[in-house]
Amino acid sequence: MPTQLLFTRLLNEHFAAPVTAFLNALHVHPASPEAPITNAFAMELLVFFVLIAYFIVVRMTLSVEKPASFQHLAEMTHEFVSEQSEQIIGHGSERFVSYLTALLLFILLANLMGIIPGLESPTANAVVPLGFALVTFLYYHYHGVRANGPAYIKQFLGPVWWLYWLLFPIEIISHFARVLSLTVRLYANMFAGDLVTLAFFSLVPVGIPLIFLGLHLGVAVVQAYVFFLLATIYLSLAVAHDH
Repeated sequence: MPTQLLFTRLLNEHFAAPVTAFLNALHVHPASPEAPITNAFAMELLVFFVLIAYFIVVRMTLSVEKPASFQHLAEMTHEFVSEQSEQIIGHGSERFVSYLTALLLFILLANLMGIIPGLESPTANAVVPLGFALVTFLYYHYHGVRANGPAYIKQFLGPVWWLYWLLFPIEIISHFARVLSLTVRLYANMFAGDLVTLAFFSLVPVGIPLIFLGLHLGVAVVQAYVFFLLATIYLSLAVAHDH
């Protein structure tokens, strides 16, 4: 049985049987039927609960006269995402702000999980960044088709008709390569950050590891922003009308 974090163990103690039955119904057979919930999934679930609680608190404490600290934080986040999307996507970027905000906050909080003792970053598991990348891939293509209709195909053909046969497969490959790029970049950086921090805390528990903890914090923030930025750029290219 793989090593389980405390939160993962609690989930498996209470929900292992129904989760295993559900997976078997889908013809998916977990490696450990007595502990089908992995650390990565448990951490994602914890991030989800934290964000839901955060949004509920923000909603309940909304005030024009005396805005609370959570409201200030929410307004700053919304303003940051709105400004970035407006600069990159341009007119009509408002409809993407909700997705981009959720993406940024989820990845940021998931990255920061590894700093807290007893937890780990779910983004240090390759499956989690792959999920973010696939959802983003489907999201920007959906809005590309929605914004341009059948003309969206022109993005894959290039400007010269007699090179369509060559450019089309190249563009298709390049778009799928975006999924790989987003996945590997986030996964590799977070895995390395978690590994280095854990190694130094194991060797020298006081002093020096704090430096690497600070570096891990910086990497977590930067990688969340890079993923968000690339997702915004891909959206801007997809919904542009000058293909």
